[in-house]
Amino acid sequence: MLLSLSRISLSLLLSLTLAAAQKCRLVPKQQVHLGTGPQVPLSGGGNNDTVASGTSSEPTPTASLASTSIVASSTPSLAPFKYGKDVIRGVNLGGWFVLEPWITPSIFESTNNSEIIDEYTFGQMLDHDYALDVLQNHWATWITEDDFAAIKAAGLNHVRMQVGYWSVPLTSADTNYSTSVAPYVPGAWPYLLRALGWAKEHGLHVILDLHGAPGSQNGYDNSGRRGSANWAQGATNVNRTLDVIRFIAAQIGGMIDVLEVLNEPAGYQSDIGAIIADYWQDAYNVVRQAAGPSLKVMIGDAFLGVGHWDGFMTGSSAQGVLMDYHEYQVFNYNQLAFSEDEHISSSCDVLQTLQAYASQNLYTVSGEWSNAITDCAKWLNGRGVGARWDGTWQPGQQTFGSCDGYTGDMSSFSDDYKKFLRKYWESQVAIGEAVQGWIFWTWKAENADDWSYQRGLEGGWIPQDPTDRMYPNLCS
Repeated sequence: MLLSLSRISLSLLLSLTLAAAQKCRLVPKQQVHLGTGPQVPLSGGGNNDTVASGTSSEPTPTASLASTSIVASSTPSLAPFKYGKDVIRGVNLGGWFVLEPWITPSIFESTNNSEIIDEYTFGQMLDHDYALDVLQNHWATWITEDDFAAIKAAGLNHVRMQVGYWSVPLTSADTNYSTSVAPYVPGAWPYLLRALGWAKEHGLHVILDLHGAPGSQNGYDNSGRRGSANWAQGATNVNRTLDVIRFIAAQIGGMIDVLEVLNEPAGYQSDIGAIIADYWQDAYNVVRQAAGPSLKVMIGDAFLGVGHWDGFMTGSSAQGVLMDYHEYQVFNYNQLAFSEDEHISSSCDVLQTLQAYASQNLYTVSGEWSNAITDCAKWLNGRGVGARWDGTWQPGQQTFGSCDGYTGDMSSFSDDYKKFLRKYWESQVAIGEAVQGWIFWTWKAENADDWSYQRGLEGGWIPQDPTDRMYPNLCS
């Protein structure tokens, strides 16, 4: 009976609609002169765990933390995932709660302002009410409950969801630092809570990933702000980040399985490299203090390679920690020059590296990778930036040919290309299957089907059963 009442309460809560959309208006605030240079993501070069668009209703923008317990109590229980024993097979829900221009270019194009290149400038250069209206529509429609059902039907067991610090509703009681997130536009939190309920309802485990930190931890638009990585300049940003982690762990730690305490910090930058190990340990301690021992903690290699972290956090003082490794073969000229066979062999080399690390260190997950073999997806390198592949990125550099038939709508993909995409998918799945699992980037994109798990299923180069193999023993 209590469960039924909770379901009714949840239904009533989520059926409340947002205020009517305000009349569209684009009101620039201040002209910020931004550089046109591209962002340049880099390619990644004894375990310690203890086992301890179908829905149209929208959450109210003022939903309180009380709704957390409503969502949690209204969904069926989900047995704990056996990390280290069972294989993580998942997909990222990229571009949902942290905008990325290449995933949803239409949102940025609709601003009619080429200076808006990330979520920071989206809030900075647009009227607040208009920006909020656009974001609320996006949060309500980009991923729906139908997507969670489809992900489960595809044989996957995890979703990795991204959140920016600006969407976590800290109050002055939660931090000694500023609670202002301006110019970011907050409001995604109740939508995130609803998503956690959907995941549980459909039997999917959740890795929640802090994708954007104060000051930006890498200077990529996927951190919220493209430009400089200022996260480690002074203690304030780092300490604010720890307060965000504490809040997440305390408020929704029971609704997620893994908390990734920071995505892709630029460890190759000296100031970040100097503190990132301490941050990993401090964030781990914060999670344990706030949520206890059952919530798993995920760290990353910080672009330094897993070998850099040999022996790190493997003792009894750090239990339940996983290592996240990201593998893309499209952001360097030498990788773009790979033949199809060389792309496969490169995947197999990564498999051996991760397998060797995981056998003596942390459980390891291939947490981001895609089917792309070019950087041709529109704005993949940043809004207004072209591709290395066809020479539109920078003049006078090596080029590899036309982008036609490599990205965009799959109707342009040849049968031979689709066959390769299947083989390449299998080679990268083999990496994750050899360690503790894999998570594809990403579930959907507006105009880059080579990056979309959803479209790969439709196009046949990703199998409906993720254990199905057309090319077994690729790396043997």
